[in-house]
Amino acid sequence: MSLAYQEFYTVDDYLQWEGNWELMDGMPYAMAPSPSVTHQTVGFNIAAKIKEQFDTGAGGCEHCCILMETDWHVSNDTVVRPDVMVVCQEINETVMVTPDVCVEVVSTSSTKRDEVMKFDLYQQEGVLYYILVYPEKQLAKVYKNKDSGFKKTGDYSTESVKFDVGACNFYIDFSLVWR
Repeated sequence: MSLAYQEFYTVDDYLQWEGNWELMDGMPYAMAPSPSVTHQTVGFNIAAKIKEQFDTGAGGCEHCCILMETDWHVSNDTVVRPDVMVVCQEINETVMVTPDVCVEVVSTSSTKRDEVMKFDLYQQEGVLYYILVYPEKQLAKVYKNKDSGFKKTGDYSTESVKFDVGACNFYIDFSLVWR
């Protein structure tokens, strides 16, 4: 009988690695190759549309922060990097609180991680909204965390969708995010 040995890593290990990685339940996941131009453009457009509303005072609170490609330290063995996060509470230099909104721009190399692993993680951690964005299909799937977990609010391509995050709210007009 042979036993399989599996490495287990922590945030301390993660902080010493070179390159782009995520750490989920002690397992490392390479984030290579770097995102495509379309991937980056769609993520940026979503973040810019939200920030534009917060900058004009339409919906944001004094603690709302829109972040792109920033590490969220979930636990001692899990660090993920959503494409876009909205955090509506005070944070320092490291995100160690649960974001209110996480957006993942899905690519062929990240499909399983985004649709299954991160879906489960974000649901379990209490992320209020999870948005899966598929640039090639010009499609966004929006999920809201309710009492029993994520429930899909809909599939959107050209619609403007409102997101209520406690005292904050904003819209994403999906017709304006595609490259």
